[in-house]
Amino acid sequence: MDHLPHTHDLKRNAFSRGEPAHGLEYADALEAICALHDPATIAAVIVEPVAGATGVLPPPAGYLKRLREICDRHGILLIFDEVITGFGRLGANFAADYFGVVPDIATTAKGLTNAVVPMGAVLVRKGIYDAFMRGSESGVEFSHGYTYSGHPLACAAALATLDVHAEEGLAQRTADIAPYFEAGLHSLRELPGVVDIRNLGLLGAIELAPWAGQPGARAQAVQRDCMAAGVLVRPVGESIALSPPLVVSRAEVDQIVDSLRNAVMRAQTPVQ
Repeated sequence: MDHLPHTHDLKRNAFSRGEPAHGLEYADALEAICALHDPATIAAVIVEPVAGATGVLPPPAGYLKRLREICDRHGILLIFDEVITGFGRLGANFAADYFGVVPDIATTAKGLTNAVVPMGAVLVRKGIYDAFMRGSESGVEFSHGYTYSGHPLACAAALATLDVHAEEGLAQRTADIAPYFEAGLHSLRELPGVVDIRNLGLLGAIELAPWAGQPGARAQAVQRDCMAAGVLVRPVGESIALSPPLVVSRAEVDQIVDSLRNAVMRAQTPVQ
């Protein structure tokens, strides 16, 4: 398994709002991998449309479309990991909709059941579905052999969640409040120690300069401070990642921003 380079380019893209303007060329690393290994040996490219666990990294403008073009040129499947971005998080039903790029396969979870009960689902294009359904006689359908596959409780939670998404228009609600969320986050730009702010939809991150000799400790101190104020954030390396509920109100966005402001201001001196 080979890896594409990450697209985090702090020097050129710090404090971007939405998709960073620079970094499209990072997608061309896939061409180099194809030249190295021979495209016929590459089954698929797997990518998070917005990398979450690495600190919320929106893709550079045009990046995903370039990957799609390269995969099409070489007959390689493109797989989106939409566990974080799926079901309204970006202000569209899926990141595929938001970016206008159709993957061959998409993996989903979390938002599928509102995380009430664990459940995942894999979405595939018709050609892939047909390959399984019309293939060899020994493999006439997708195999679902896990212990809890199709669990009725998880399925009921998923159906109820999807009904709420449709009835309350949660993707559009996210799209409507996302600019307010963005403005709130970027109001923290001038705080001491803040080196970057990134956002897309209701995903965001604040990157902090690390304390000398204590990697990640500053972000963890901010997380503890926010928790004490009743706000849940996630420290990821030197970043604070945020993914508020899709039903978050403006008042709650203000609470998140105020808690972060206070916590970052208090995290100026390393904890002894």
